[in-house]
Parts: sequence; C-alpha cells; structure tokens
Amino acid sequence: MIAIIGHVDVPAEERDRLIAESVPLQQATARDEPGCLVYTIAADPADAGRIRIVELWDSEEALDAHFNHPNFFATGDVLRGAPRLGGAAHKYRIDATDPVRGPDGKASTRFWSVEP
Repeated sequence: MIAIIGHVDVPAEERDRLIAESVPLQQATARDEPGCLVYTIAADPADAGRIRIVELWDSEEALDAHFNHPNFFATGDVLRGAPRLGGAAHKYRIDATDPVRGPDGKASTRFWSVEP
C-alpha cells in the first residue's frame, strides 16, 4: 500500500475555489481508477491558504497507472489555477495496517496483526 500526503499553498482567497473545481476529479479518481482507496483534496482548517492532499493506493501498479491517467493531469491543471506559494508531497510505503484501537478498546501504536 502507498500513501501520498502533501500540500499546496495558494492565496487564501483562491483556496476554496480550487478545491471546489477539483471535486469532480476527486470523485472520478476514487470511482474510476482501480486501486484508489482514498483520494482527498481539502482545505486545511488551520491554514487559510493551504490545500491538503491525502491519497491511498493499494499497489505501486495502481499508483503508476494514476500518474499516467487523465485525472492526474487534470487535477494538476486545476491546482495550478492560482499562484503557487509553496507545497510538497511525499509518498510512503505501508507494510502493515491495523485499527488504531486494539481489542481492549485503547488507542495504541502496536500493530496487532504483525507483532507478537
């Protein structure tokens, strides 16, 4: 599994317009691209000019396909529809997943499925 977490900084007065324009592409990506588990472009509630990007893909192959899909290019075009003041994105390989809360109901950093 691969996660992408990033942000784009734009003038605060442009942020909500860009997010709204990206909604159909977010929906199409999540609906039409195999292996897309999460595809969210949303306002950062703590920073008026920051757009947060969170993606989750079930495989490298799915993410590679996304990087060559028209939705990827169209989303980039939308996000470049205002001056870019900064931004960054990083990808993470995920080797284990478990619920945050364990069988006892308490939140924990432990991965029950892979740790003894």
